[in-house]
Amino acid sequence: MAWLTVLFLRRAAHKLLLAFVALQLVLASDAARADAAPAEVALALPQSEIVGTGRMRYLLWDVFDAALWGQTGFDGAQYFDHAFALELRYLRKLSGTSLVESSLQEMRRVGAIDPVKEAAWSAAMRSAFPDVEPGDRITGVHRPGVGARFYVNGRLRSVVDDAAFARAFFGIWLSPTTSEPRLRSALLRGGAS
Repeated sequence: MAWLTVLFLRRAAHKLLLAFVALQLVLASDAARADAAPAEVALALPQSEIVGTGRMRYLLWDVFDAALWGQTGFDGAQYFDHAFALELRYLRKLSGTSLVESSLQEMRRVGAIDPVKEAAWSAAMRSAFPDVEPGDRITGVHRPGVGARFYVNGRLRSVVDDAAFARAFFGIWLSPTTSEPRLRSALLRGGAS
């Protein structure tokens, strides 16, 4: 009987050890994936690195997690001169209309917008930003002097060839006059600000 107990304990210990090893592999894989650029970022910005990450909160609600990707030499103080990608992973359900309206409001805060441009920019964002659910990602890729590309869950959704739009749009998060200076600091953690 004692040998049966020993055999049972050995098997249980072996199973526990295998489960522990499997858990460690999953955790290591998740950590590696967290540092790996999404496919759309890797394609648009080869050899990009994460500059910083942060969470956007509004009152008591978590809205999205943000990650800023840049290439060597990225300078947050001159963000508009660099190619970079800003990934927003949504934590709440939001309508595309509310994304456009809040983006325009924040763009106005960063700097004055000509009414004609505002109408064009609003239309561009309406085509770029769908309704989002928790887990959805919108990634904006800044193309200096050209404009921006927007990907939704890794798929190209819209191209806006307007450098002034791109500067104002990404200024929502990266401009020194942003309404979210803590998020800006977190995003620019690895780049000069």
